[in-house]
Formats: sequence, structure tokens, C-alpha cells
Amino acid sequence: MEPDKAPLIAGLIIFAASVLSLRLGLSVAIFEILLGLAAGNLGLRAQDWMVYMAGFGGIVLTFLAGAEVDGKLLKANLRQAGLISFSSFFAPLAAGFLFCRYIPGWSAPASAIGGIALSETSLAVVYSVLTETGRAGSKTGKLLMACTFLTNTLTALALSAVFLRPGLYTLVFLAVSGVFLAFAWRFSGRIIGHPALAGKVIEPEIKYIFFMLLAFIYLAELGAGQAMLPAFLFGLLMSGHFRSGSAEAAVKNRLRTVAYAFITPFFFIVAGMKVSLPALWAAAGLFAALFLVKQGAKFAGVYFLARKFYPRNSGYFTLLMSTGLTFGLMAALFGLNSGFLDAGQYSVLTGVLIASAVIPAFAAQRWFPPVEDEDII
Repeated sequence: MEPDKAPLIAGLIIFAASVLSLRLGLSVAIFEILLGLAAGNLGLRAQDWMVYMAGFGGIVLTFLAGAEVDGKLLKANLRQAGLISFSSFFAPLAAGFLFCRYIPGWSAPASAIGGIALSETSLAVVYSVLTETGRAGSKTGKLLMACTFLTNTLTALALSAVFLRPGLYTLVFLAVSGVFLAFAWRFSGRIIGHPALAGKVIEPEIKYIFFMLLAFIYLAELGAGQAMLPAFLFGLLMSGHFRSGSAEAAVKNRLRTVAYAFITPFFFIVAGMKVSLPALWAAAGLFAALFLVKQGAKFAGVYFLARKFYPRNSGYFTLLMSTGLTFGLMAALFGLNSGFLDAGQYSVLTGVLIASAVIPAFAAQRWFPPVEDEDII
């Protein structure tokens, strides 16, 4: 029997993306997506274990992003962040729905899926770019992650309100997730800061965090929900513990190292592998138009408010808020599995999300770096 090539190729992609990132000075997530796209269109198929790793990688990224949010900064800028987030959500939602409904003539449910998918800002991409460029701890970085979270919250609520039919297990998911979060708030500080655990090579603190995230995934699947929001809230609750001492901060740094070394790359690689270049080529005009609709609506929804509230970094702010991937892919996959989208519509929508994860992030890093004197607060 011929040995399985997928793990070898995946390992090569992870390493090659890191080398390209270091050589070219751009986010490794960009190269993981592009190399995954190339591998997928050269015949490599994402296996079940890769798909699960990708889902878990997205959850870990969401948790880490939540752990970076400064609650005091968010509270002090809640009005500004709220306005930007709502505008960032609503403008592409409306523009995407109207375009899909009346230009290519998609059905109303398919158009709604399209608008919802385009409305999000990718928490995973924004966090990856900020972390790799050393800006996750800056004022701009923290505000970006806060705005991204609020935008994604609205996207998730829109998807749930329009399409999902909550049942008993949904209530169980919400209730038990609330219990888990209350437990995390009460006891996590004692676990990750316990002196008997410090420096242990078995890393019990990291295993505790992984267990909590896996529990959220299980409960979300049981209750037909999404684990992204409780994972982010868990990270938000843990952010205070991570800042309480050097030992706790070291736990976060080790977790980030473990995640970026092998877990989170699968999120971006598998996302790239899902795009069919022949399907995109067959609908190239629709793909380009829909991409411009998303970017134009995001620009209209974010730039002018960002210029008013954060004028020195408005371009950087707008471009990173224009990225899409995480919840957009979830919405598109839901539409495909539910029969609202056909294979061609799914490929076009997924291709737009992949392009919006790569192109704005590239432009933000290359041509609109944030003003450094607004950094670490």
C-alpha cells in the first residue's frame, strides 16, 4: 500500500510558508492560504484529520485573539468601536445581499448567505497579522481585535437569526457554555498560576486550555451552534489572568508557540484547499465583481469612521477590517450543506473570502503600516 502523502505535503507547506514569511516580511497566514490553494488544485485533498485540525486551529486562534483584548481599552472606546463594528457589518451585508439577488439572480436564501458571509471580518487573519508584526499589544491592535470581535458577533447573530432553528440542545449548549465560562473566570487563574505547575514539561496549563476549547467544540456541535464566540469569551476572561504575573504570561507565550508551530496553519491551509480554480475561472466576472462589492462596502463602512476616530491609522484599520475568512467560510459551508448554495455559488463565495483574506492583509502590511508612536500603551 502506498504511504499517505498528505502529512508530508502539509508539513512541507507549513515549513515553506514560514520561510516565505521571513524572507518577504508578510504574514505567514497569507502564504499558508496560497500554498494550500496550490496544493488543492494540484490534486491534494483535505483529509478528515486535516479538516478537524483546521477547525480546532480556528478555535485556538479565536481564543488567543480574545486573550489579547484589553477590557479597559474596549470599555473606554466602546462607542467608537461599536459604531465601526456595526457599520463594518451592515454595509457589506446589505450590499452583498442586493448584489447577489439582483445581478446574478441568486435565490433570496442564497443571497442572504452571501451577504452574511461578506459581512464578517476575519478574527483569525487580523490576529495573525498583528501577532506576527508585533502589534497585538498596541492600542491600534487591541482596538482592531475588539472591533473584529464585535463585527463577528453581529455576523453570527445574523446567521442564527435568519437560518438556524434553535432547539433543546441549543439551550443546553448556551447553558453549559455559560457554566464553563463561569468556571474559567473563577478557577483558571489558580490553575495557570499555581506554583506547583510552573515550568513542567508536561504543560498542564496548556492542556487545560485545550480541554476547554475542545469542550466548546463538542457542545457547539451538539447544540447546532458555533464555538467561536464562547472561545473568544474564554480568551477574554483569561486575558486578565495572563496579565497578572510573569508565570501566567509565559503560559500564553508557550501556548502561542505550540499553536503557531503546527495547529493553526491547518486552518489557513485547508481554507486555501477548498477553492476550485476551474470553478472560479468559469465565473471570473462574478468573482471579481463580488470581491469589489465586499471591499467597497467595507471601505464605505469603516474608513470614514476610522478616519474620524483614529486618523493616523485609518488606512491600516480599514484594510484589516476588510479581511474575511472565518465566519464567512462557516456561513458558506452552512449554505452548501443546507442546499441554499450550489457548488458553483459556494466556490465563488469561498474564493472571494480567500481573496479578501490575502489582498487587504498584504496591502495593509506593505503600504499602510500603522504609526509607531501610537503603539504600546
